[in-house]
Amino acid sequence: MGDPPAPGLALVAAVALEQLVSAYAGAARIQLKWPNDLLLDGAKMAGILLERHGDAIVIGFGVNLAHHPEGLDRPATSLAAAGITPPPDPGLFVEDLAGSFAAWVARWRGEGLAPIRGRWLDRAHPSGTPLVARTADGAEATGLFAGLDAEGALLLRTGDGVRTIHAADVFLL
Repeated sequence: MGDPPAPGLALVAAVALEQLVSAYAGAARIQLKWPNDLLLDGAKMAGILLERHGDAIVIGFGVNLAHHPEGLDRPATSLAAAGITPPPDPGLFVEDLAGSFAAWVARWRGEGLAPIRGRWLDRAHPSGTPLVARTADGAEATGLFAGLDAEGALLLRTGDGVRTIHAADVFLL
């Protein structure tokens, strides 16, 4: 089947990270926010960035294990601040994350995007959550989370209907 396109790969990375962090914090405390954030008790504790370099896609994971930034425009936390002590050793965490990611990529290759999308939706904020999406061109759309399309794009229910968003910064309202 080949490697997933970037939107699918973003979902694979997110569920791999979510699965690992849930093992430390408990699944009930973890929530995914489209396209690339992991929330712990409602505060951002991790982000994922995908960047294309030629034919390759490089994935960066920023995970707050022992510390987190202060004074941001939104709440942030770390595993340690959320009471997970001691926090995981960074080297072991990276090894476990690589294993989780490899397992989810293998599943995508064998079963397609549907099970990854399903896991993502099970771990996301609920349908109907108010969101604002800001695209790179400065456009802004406010609406309600209506799920993901079959390729992993955000579905945002606005006053004009359901809008499909492929890339944006998304904020919970």
